[in-house]
Amino acid sequence: MSRAVMYDTFGGPEVLELREVPEPHAGAGEVRVRVAAVGLNPMDWILASMPEVAQRFGITLPSCFATDFAGTVDEIGEGVSGFAVGDRVYGAATGRAAADLVVVDPAGADTLRHTPAEISDEVAGTLAVAGMTAAAALAAAGVTAGDTVLIGGAAGGVGVFAIQLAKLAGARVIGTASEGTFDFLRQFGVDPVTYGLGLVDRVHTLAPEGVGAAADLFGTEVAEAALALGVPAQRISTIAAADPPEGVHATGGINAQPEDLQRITDAIVVGELTVPIAATFPVERIQEAVQLQAGRRVHGKIVITM
Repeated sequence: MSRAVMYDTFGGPEVLELREVPEPHAGAGEVRVRVAAVGLNPMDWILASMPEVAQRFGITLPSCFATDFAGTVDEIGEGVSGFAVGDRVYGAATGRAAADLVVVDPAGADTLRHTPAEISDEVAGTLAVAGMTAAAALAAAGVTAGDTVLIGGAAGGVGVFAIQLAKLAGARVIGTASEGTFDFLRQFGVDPVTYGLGLVDRVHTLAPEGVGAAADLFGTEVAEAALALGVPAQRISTIAAADPPEGVHATGGINAQPEDLQRITDAIVVGELTVPIAATFPVERIQEAVQLQAGRRVHGKIVITM
């Protein structure tokens, strides 16, 4: 037997339970990973609480929980190449990551990459979903050197990647956040601005020369503000909007390029990008960790250790 975080009904953190489950094994073309760390994302609790969203991702009950993971390969199925028992790896397995053992299909819908020696499992376990989503959001908005880009939700789990990737691309970043996160964002060279009523005027004061692109990582407030500031719709992206404004790009990690994760890990290795870990919880405290993450007031990433 092994352990996994499971839920039988859709709901809040209270539906999550750490249970003993039969030990899974790698089949043909599959890799089994002994998980060391799991990075939480908003999508995790959305899938566990909203059946209509879970259905779109093929989640059925009972289900395991979470997507991002890092650990060590401990079983290889027939026909697998590129991975060996003992390899440190990280990746994404939708709705299956929070478990002692996760079986992934690296040639299919799952993501599996080798973890550089310089990167800890705790950091590697945060990279796949948030990193690819941030890269996709910036690419959809066409962010390039010399741009002034407005990023909504700049201090969140995706935001901490997006602001740094935009800075690495040579852009100036204005990031929406609560005032309590301003010092945190300034550490990354971001010009912070409070969200809410009057956002357009506040951004115009910060950037009277104009804003060239925008990435809304929370809803549609920043996308709508960017349109009001004269940003063309084709240079605005959203990742979490049920009904984005007309012409705005709705995107996500699925639209990222294969090389994006390599670019992110390379930047971490040379010290150009850091992953702020806001809190780390043992898996036994999964409900507490998800409650904190779902509050959307965390600066950086929350990690579960197995």
